Amino acid sequence: MDLIMPGVGLVFWMTLVFSLLLILLKKFAWKPIMDSLKEREQDISSSLAMAKQTKNEMKQLQADNEKLLKQAREERDVILSEAKTTKDQIINEAKDRAQTEADRIVEAARVNIENEKRTALSEIKTQVAELSIDIAEKVLKAELSNKAEQSKLVEKQLENLNFN
Repeated sequence: MDLIMPGVGLVFWMTLVFSLLLILLKKFAWKPIMDSLKEREQDISSSLAMAKQTKNEMKQLQADNEKLLKQAREERDVILSEAKTTKDQIINEAKDRAQTEADRIVEAARVNIENEKRTALSEIKTQVAELSIDIAEKVLKAELSNKAEQSKLVEKQLENLNFN
């Protein structure tokens, strides 16, 4: 029962030691503990403020990044549009040049064909004339081989001529 009901002396000494402990703690420990708690509270508060500021800065940076991305996309679209326009223009110019060159080649071929045709016709006429002369010569030689026929032919030609 002594444990449940302590004696007066034990309670007195326990109270005295406890009070002494509280005085010592108040004098030496409470102030440094409270100072460290206040310091920790200030650190936490400043860290929270810094985190909030950093969060705001991150939002601002993100907004700036979005703005820059939007501008970059717009510039990309403009550049792509200009490139497409330039490509179409180059293709059209190349088509025009190719068509002009093809027309020039066709016209040169047409002129060349016409010249070759004239040359061939001229050669054919020359050959026909030569053949006609050769044939006429052979015919005349055959017809005029005898003297009597030659005389008749000359008289006939003289009759056809009118001397005015």
